[in-house]
Amino acid sequence: MKPALILAALSLAPTPARAAGCWFEHGVVVVPAQVAGVAGDYILDTGAPATLLHETRAQMEGQAGTALRGEVRVAGLRLADRPVAVADLDARTYAFPTPIAGVIGADVLAGQVVDVSFAPCRVEILAPGRASSFRSDKILAMRLNGGLPTVMGAVADGPRTAAGGFVASTGLDAPVRLDGALAGVPGARAEDVAPYGPRRARLRALSLAGELFENLPVGLTPPVEGAVGAVGAPVLARWRLRFDFARGRLLLKRP
Repeated sequence: MKPALILAALSLAPTPARAAGCWFEHGVVVVPAQVAGVAGDYILDTGAPATLLHETRAQMEGQAGTALRGEVRVAGLRLADRPVAVADLDARTYAFPTPIAGVIGADVLAGQVVDVSFAPCRVEILAPGRASSFRSDKILAMRLNGGLPTVMGAVADGPRTAAGGFVASTGLDAPVRLDGALAGVPGARAEDVAPYGPRRARLRALSLAGELFENLPVGLTPPVEGAVGAVGAPVLARWRLRFDFARGRLLLKRP
């Protein structure tokens, strides 16, 4: 009986301290976290420059003002006295069946190693010296532009192509968004195809990490220095991801 009891105990062992279960819903990664004392479900967005607390949730918790400081806890990572912006996130979160408390941004993830799996959904955040081995299929150079992880890619609308940096965003619900200076949508109002606008155009093709994605929904995005657009979780979910912020690399592995 002793071996059986040992195996049963091992099967019930908890996940690593810096790992957290998550869920991939409405095209974004959502993870339990606590920000400035407010616990809840947060969008994990490697493409967001700042960590945000939903204005509605902040008011419910008696938090006043548009800028706070407090501890951030996510996937075992604990950072004290972090700046947190308070913002109206209704346009971004209205479709979720349960309330979203805010956004965990790249400002919290900077300097860490962040592993994201989509199926099953799991997030692990580790200091560079403590990260486990990761057998990647591909490694992309990852620059930080405005603090945001940016990798090289290319897009085409048919007769025209454009190559440049794309922000890799686990919290972007569209496959691709392009800088309005690079692309336009004839016949559509700018606000309709802006982030979280009601309409999406179609993009002929995206090339990323040697893979081709065709006929993708696409919108426009505000400019990011050093980038021509952003690639969202619906594309990134093709792989398991390791954002190695410390070494400037994005590692990709097929599930």
